[in-house]
Amino acid sequence: MQQLKVCELFAGVGGFRLGLERTNRFKVVWSNQWEPSTKMQHASLVYEARFGNENHCNANIETVKTEEIPDHDMLVGGFPCQDYSVATSLKNSKGLIGKKGVLWWSIHRILSEKKNKPNYLFLENVDRLLKSPSTQRGRDFAVMLRSLSDLGYAVEWRVINAAEYGMPQRRRRVFFLAYFKGSKIHQKMKNSHPEDWMLRDGIFSEAFPVTQTHQKPTVFDLDEDLVEISSNFNSEKGLSPFLNTGICVDGKVTTLTTSASYDGNRTMLSDILEQGNIPSEYYIDEADLPKWDYLKGSKKEIRKTKAGFEYHYSEGSMVFPDALDQPSRTIITGEGGKSPSRFKHVVQTSKGLRRLLPVELERLNMFPDHHTQLEGISDAKRAFFMGNALVVGIVEKIGASLFRKIDHLEKQLQS
Repeated sequence: MQQLKVCELFAGVGGFRLGLERTNRFKVVWSNQWEPSTKMQHASLVYEARFGNENHCNANIETVKTEEIPDHDMLVGGFPCQDYSVATSLKNSKGLIGKKGVLWWSIHRILSEKKNKPNYLFLENVDRLLKSPSTQRGRDFAVMLRSLSDLGYAVEWRVINAAEYGMPQRRRRVFFLAYFKGSKIHQKMKNSHPEDWMLRDGIFSEAFPVTQTHQKPTVFDLDEDLVEISSNFNSEKGLSPFLNTGICVDGKVTTLTTSASYDGNRTMLSDILEQGNIPSEYYIDEADLPKWDYLKGSKKEIRKTKAGFEYHYSEGSMVFPDALDQPSRTIITGEGGKSPSRFKHVVQTSKGLRRLLPVELERLNMFPDHHTQLEGISDAKRAFFMGNALVVGIVEKIGASLFRKIDHLEKQLQS
């Protein structure tokens, strides 16, 4: 079977591409990366330095015409988590408009306008997507599932914490795969019992085995009217009905809670640390230690808003320094820079307390060493990239599992 052609949106510094191309089963034929808030397109510069600028587009995806994007077998991307509400357009009572600047609708537009739609979608987001917005828990994901259903896609999703499968970072994200009608996987999934697919036969269950909790699955149909979903889905403000594992076929959702089933090797924070010479600016100055202690410690205090209102503020303590015999905490975008912070990683070494190097942050996301090192790119910017990135090992395992399933089903057809 030939390599599958991939279109990579919201490419960042290329985490999806790295994971998929490591399997040798996928080839990225077009990519897009655009950072709207900065003049210098740092992530795109890194991407081009690593993968070349051929078929790479550094423009706002909302301005890129669909016909400029080559046909592909699979569309992938880690799109920003925003507010996915829908309205009816005034010009066309049947038309739907999402909020301007919401990048989900760029994916939707490409899928709608492509004559040859990709058979597969592979998308990633923060797990908060399953329960946003706070006023209508789960509405945003319901809008996505319904709109994908309307376009002819069946969807499976899973919240995966990389550390639960032996990877070096406690990073929890929701991944979803979608299969276009007419594809072998769509057919197989549609004819499978939903629980069998989620627990044993699906792509996620092969790549990342799970066990089911004792609760029964939740089953419900999504309204066919997207505006109705946008306006009224879960308007009673209860918990989101979307659990950490689920499928949606023809607008019917089946979802359940699962837990990771893994007994293989595990990578700890200590395993990724550099042992050689560490630049002195990474060590914490003793004069700054009280500030670090305060920020990492528990607090119960009265604070004031800018308007002068007083309020009670409390938070628990953080492990300080970070435990070396555990996978690391989640990297966030503010990881870089010398200033004391509650959320930056700090490790104890024989020479004192220090922050993590960019190469160590890359290892926590399973990127190649020095992937983001480029002239003109600061260490703080490299840390920012890793705060935005995904764990490459997860993409690699899901990609390999997907390819095996496609290959298996095609061979079954030929025999």
